[in-house]
Amino acid sequence: MGVAIDISEFSYLPAQAEALGVPVPPVERLTLPLPDGRTVSALRFGTEPARVTLLHGAGLNAHTWDTTALALGTPLLAIDLAGHGDSSWRDDLDYTPRTLAVDVAAALDAWTDVPQIVVGQSLGGLTGAALAASRPDLVAELIVVDITPGIDTSAGPAALREFYAGPVDFATRDELVDKAIALGFGGTRPETERGVFLNTRVRPDGRIEWKHHFAHLAAQALASHAPGTPAAPSVLHETGWDDLAAVRAPLTLIRATRGFVSEADAADLQRRIPTARVVVFDATHNVQETAPVKLAEFVAAASASV
Repeated sequence: MGVAIDISEFSYLPAQAEALGVPVPPVERLTLPLPDGRTVSALRFGTEPARVTLLHGAGLNAHTWDTTALALGTPLLAIDLAGHGDSSWRDDLDYTPRTLAVDVAAALDAWTDVPQIVVGQSLGGLTGAALAASRPDLVAELIVVDITPGIDTSAGPAALREFYAGPVDFATRDELVDKAIALGFGGTRPETERGVFLNTRVRPDGRIEWKHHFAHLAAQALASHAPGTPAAPSVLHETGWDDLAAVRAPLTLIRATRGFVSEADAADLQRRIPTARVVVFDATHNVQETAPVKLAEFVAAASASV
């Protein structure tokens, strides 16, 4: 008899928890139907009401937070933004923060009963700002991870566009792992294999494709050579500063030393929003993956003070 192999989306959690020296909490996949026929999906860690909600960056999904969630050890939600993970793609291709925040608000209305500590990385950070500005009743504190509306998008995001542009389907996941490592994304090969597995799906014809819509849009733009067509939807726009300025909950920016937000960007945010706090982590842009324990400790301290 062959050995059964667990290929569920939660199959990596026991090894991650063992490495951290923590137990594996109950985890489940939630799905919420929306009025327009789409769905929003999320992971719920723990069985008690969530006090923390995690919002991922562009091209990622809720599982990017797995190690942080395990280290945090508190009931929480990790939401798949529209067009990512198991949440529906948008026909109108509108993945701007204010639009994404509408789905997040619907999810929090359905699945939480207290204002949340919202932790948003990159696109998730701007979405968290839009949420806090439009629905202050849902947000007790906002922690924005390595993003401001004013960052220079010519470096890191350009590398991301190169990563996602090109074929949208592959014969094996190993092809994607090799591509990610060649372009400098991911950590060790096992870590990269985990990330690729959780961010791809098998089509009915057996080919592997990215789950998130951005990769498909980037490839379409590259193939069409349409003048002025972006490689992915524009998500950094002028309303980001308006939303951040409208946040009434405590606001913290976490700047990654090897990320996208420069010292000047952080200073600009503090000049515009004097009440905001800035802290610096030794991490890459995906702080939740390269400094998950430190991030979890920071969120735990915030949770204790709310």
